Amino acid sequence: MKFCRNYLVIITLFVLSIPLSVSAESLNLYAAGSLKTALSEVASSYEKIYKTKVATKFGPSGLLTTAIEGGENADVFASANMAHPVKLASSGWGSPVVLFTRNQLCALAQSDSEATTDNLLNTLMDKNVRVGISTPKADPSGDYALDLFKKAETIEKGSFTTLSGKALQLTGGPDSELAPEGRNQYGWVMGENKADVFLTYCTNALLAQKEVQSLKIIRIPENLSVGADYGIVVRNGASGEAWQLAMYILSPEGQKILRKYGFEASAIEKGK
Repeated sequence: MKFCRNYLVIITLFVLSIPLSVSAESLNLYAAGSLKTALSEVASSYEKIYKTKVATKFGPSGLLTTAIEGGENADVFASANMAHPVKLASSGWGSPVVLFTRNQLCALAQSDSEATTDNLLNTLMDKNVRVGISTPKADPSGDYALDLFKKAETIEKGSFTTLSGKALQLTGGPDSELAPEGRNQYGWVMGENKADVFLTYCTNALLAQKEVQSLKIIRIPENLSVGADYGIVVRNGASGEAWQLAMYILSPEGQKILRKYGFEASAIEKGK
């Protein structure tokens, strides 16, 4: 399946897919946990404009995909990768799958960490440094961390085995310990000193640092950098409002909110 990266193509595909009938029922938006703050604001803005209630469920994209496959009633699914919505589309659940924003990995470090962009790989490889990641397959953030480890392997032989072997899968899994209500998951994990360095989305790192101001955010060096493409898909047979919500997320208003929280709002960048 080809991903839609041109905004005019996105507009055309979604408009042509919108059903003619419109329902007054509330919408169910399922979305990656990293989108919680941004899409909660998008949903609130949408509700005010279109007078349609949006019920949201946030969590690791892999676990949400499993829930949808199990019959949970999502109308719109916004994933932290393209693979999970493509999987749903291939089974006939919905289409098209559209790239709607991007993210990057950052390293979130304790205040006493000596990690810098320049020495990050050496820091991660240090046997005394506890490296935290999300759970691969269940949470795309963990898969992106493994991609970083694969890049490290091209720089220093044996890095992938060492890093994937020592990495602590602290978040995003079905059995992961959850932060107390109202706490940022990554701020809580680091605040509880469960890791010395945690690899997560830069947007997550910014929210964690707002809660635990002593934490440091380390930019990943270019030779290890990993980007995250986020995909959105609408359920086949969904109401006109569901398509309208997806279009609102793709609109300049929705993209502006995403950018506010550190996401790359590619749909409104010049030349995209």
